[in-house]
Amino acid sequence: MIGPENVQSLAGVALVLLACWGLSEDRKRFPWKLAIGAILLQALLVLALFGLPALRAGLAGVGTVVDGLANSTQAGVSFVFGFLAGTPNQPYELVNPSGLFVFAFRVLPVILVVCALAALLWHWRILKWVTQAFGLLFERTMGLRGAPALATATTIFMGQVEGPIFIRSYLPSLSRSELFLLIAVGMACVSGSTMVAYATILRDVLPNAAAHVLTASIVSAPAGVLLARIIVPRNPAAEQPQDLDPAQAKRYESSVDALIKGTGDGLQIVLNVAATLIVFVALVAMLNGVLGLFPDVLGAPLSVERILGVLFAPLAWAIGVPWEDALQAGSLLGVKLVLTEFTAFINLGAVPVGEMSERTRVLMTYALCGFANVASVGINLAGYSVLVPERRNEIVGMVWKAMFAGFLATCLTASVVGLLPRALFG
Repeated sequence: MIGPENVQSLAGVALVLLACWGLSEDRKRFPWKLAIGAILLQALLVLALFGLPALRAGLAGVGTVVDGLANSTQAGVSFVFGFLAGTPNQPYELVNPSGLFVFAFRVLPVILVVCALAALLWHWRILKWVTQAFGLLFERTMGLRGAPALATATTIFMGQVEGPIFIRSYLPSLSRSELFLLIAVGMACVSGSTMVAYATILRDVLPNAAAHVLTASIVSAPAGVLLARIIVPRNPAAEQPQDLDPAQAKRYESSVDALIKGTGDGLQIVLNVAATLIVFVALVAMLNGVLGLFPDVLGAPLSVERILGVLFAPLAWAIGVPWEDALQAGSLLGVKLVLTEFTAFINLGAVPVGEMSERTRVLMTYALCGFANVASVGINLAGYSVLVPERRNEIVGMVWKAMFAGFLATCLTASVVGLLPRALFG
């Protein structure tokens, strides 16, 4: 059944499109057909994934796989770190069992294992076939050319900078619109390794958490393409001919080589995530300390989270969140943008089940599932400066707009999910 809450999400769709149109480099060239097609594609993908019994069973299996990965990873972590990994057999009496969940030992190691598995699956051509299938889907349904379509599909599974690596030799010849599109889509999605980490964080508070996180990253790619095309419209005259060469794809010498290199890549991601979280959480603590010097406002001390909640509460409501949850949801959106999506997911996972409606938790899972944040601006600048140094100045001028597009793309995805009947996700 469609109710007022579903109609409410229409405001989110309209608000996102209007905001991107306001930033457009050519407001007279709004891609109406692409807008309708992209939103319909998002809705159809969600309906298919959660509505078709076979695909729904597959998504349910994803949760089992995530649990298996988490448990297997814990075996390796326990072997290296012993009781520090949070095993049930502790050498002392437990006063607070929940304290056994240590982020560094429960979530970060999962990224290592998934990166190694992704490299192995790529070497075995399984992930390559999946990526090519999605690339063909984006090429046929959204009008992308071969190289950007492949990079867009690869980004869903590999990450915001890793995806474009697969078409590195084509980056200098991409049009401005296509280059902007790749950066925006990279910030609208997440990587396979972080998908599993987010699902691990949410699995105790959100049913089918793994299915929602996987779906969120997939369906946010069309949203990223759409908003990128609105802000920097396509210019066919600037597009140079391309002949996509499969030899450009990443290669490993053997299965062992794939595992070793995948583990090495995962280690870099783990170190980046850990260091970023330490720095940004510390900065927020400093700001909260300064804000605590001011008088209380409405009976509570000022904090970064409260301020962000007030600023982003209208957007959260427009997405489809009930007004009683809007401040809390707005705070999560603000934390995701100003800090990192990891911090926002940790905060979402810490909210007890009874203190947030299930609809809000589902919509926030989709709205938070993207790399668009201030830290990612630096990551993209550093990454693309290596991949295509001759276009660095051009990228500097567009990366903040791309962050804005990526942030709103996940909000658009959440709004589209909010339009659909709640029973679909039951």
